[in-house]
Amino acid sequence: MDELDRWLDEHGITSVEIQATDLDGTFIGKTLSRGKFLGGVEQGFAFADVVFGNDLSSTPILGIPFPSWRGELADIFLRPDLGTLVVWKPGKAAVIGDFWTQDGTPVSVCPRNLLRRVDADAKQLGFTVDTAIEIEATVFEESVREARAKGYENLTPLGGTSGGAYVLAKDADWRAYLERVEERLRAIGIDWEAWNDEAAAGQIEVNVAMGGAVEVADRWARCRQVMREVAHELGRTVTFMAKWSDAWGQASHLNLSLATPDGNAFYSPDGPSDVMSRFIGGVMPAMAGTTSIALPFITSYRRLIPAEGPPTTISWGVGNKTTAVRAVVDHPKQSRIEYRVPGSDANMYLVTAAVLGAGLFGVRNELEPPTALTGMAWFRPDGEPIPASITQAASALEADKILPEALGAEFVGYWIGTRLSEWLSFHTGGGDPDAGITPWERNRYFELA
Repeated sequence: MDELDRWLDEHGITSVEIQATDLDGTFIGKTLSRGKFLGGVEQGFAFADVVFGNDLSSTPILGIPFPSWRGELADIFLRPDLGTLVVWKPGKAAVIGDFWTQDGTPVSVCPRNLLRRVDADAKQLGFTVDTAIEIEATVFEESVREARAKGYENLTPLGGTSGGAYVLAKDADWRAYLERVEERLRAIGIDWEAWNDEAAAGQIEVNVAMGGAVEVADRWARCRQVMREVAHELGRTVTFMAKWSDAWGQASHLNLSLATPDGNAFYSPDGPSDVMSRFIGGVMPAMAGTTSIALPFITSYRRLIPAEGPPTTISWGVGNKTTAVRAVVDHPKQSRIEYRVPGSDANMYLVTAAVLGAGLFGVRNELEPPTALTGMAWFRPDGEPIPASITQAASALEADKILPEALGAEFVGYWIGTRLSEWLSFHTGGGDPDAGITPWERNRYFELA
């Protein structure tokens, strides 16, 4: 506590923002006075359990069993992880935390707690986990207030209206936005590797550097918040909807490998190592169920269009970007899998936990993967399709045998209930499954997904 007090003094901190994500990946928290923060560091800070009990419209999710941590607006406690303490802005610090019950039990659906537990499972097997996340988003010239007034439709993409990947012929406003994001990321100590123009007009990609699984998920959450804050500061707006218009969709690709003290356990000079093969052997049979987590919302599934980039079949291949899992092999340091299913709206704490948990199941049980696909994975009449809707994916997760063991039956059951509630909200709240992207979807997901 003395060291923490000195740190706050040295950086002129007068307030602290405590940060976390809810099930839907929305960045949540509170701003505390310095005294309040110091007084609650050890016990944690009370939040009503509706943090994980309300949907994106703040409507209570009912009709599913209440787990032990849920009650009548019972308190759960966000305990800060002081290893994540940073200066967020002059005079203001920020720290990420995990949710616990009052008696010290981890909340079973807390995304960060869940990932920390699966990461600990990897350590028990003798592995450290390395991940990296690719963040895609679309930025617009309009401010968020202007975007709201227009119903999030007919917005002007920042950087011009022509699409294309890796194009450098962008205007100064486009560069100013990304250079400000870069500046903020450096200031709060987030390692990043690259940013670039993506496929659709106004679309960008920011690559979060490789690191430990929990650390990188923290970077992902904070990077998206920085991208939002910078947009607001510059009078712009940004969305992480998986598909906000009829233009190309947006993804969050997860790159993952396991390491031992001897080096990258996925590396073998003649292709996938035994560890990589068995890891994929666990990931593949769980992929249909994992899709519920990787594509969490109604709109997430509108992105699954062949030849537009996302995978549409349950498949894997070596160096094959049309498959759902791309195995990168033959490199002592860079051998890894790239899990290409998640949309930009996915909660990457949960996606990482699900993919890692399924892969470790495969390693423990020495599962062999199906045959690697060669050639294009799109348009294959013999290919098993990725679930095409939020209800199909929920049913696949309900039938899955791997993820309840990897993530816990309580989380899996609760998650399925929240997705069915999302489906019900869409169909009773004005959504039209036979139309294109609807005002209901934009109003619900544009700012919060």
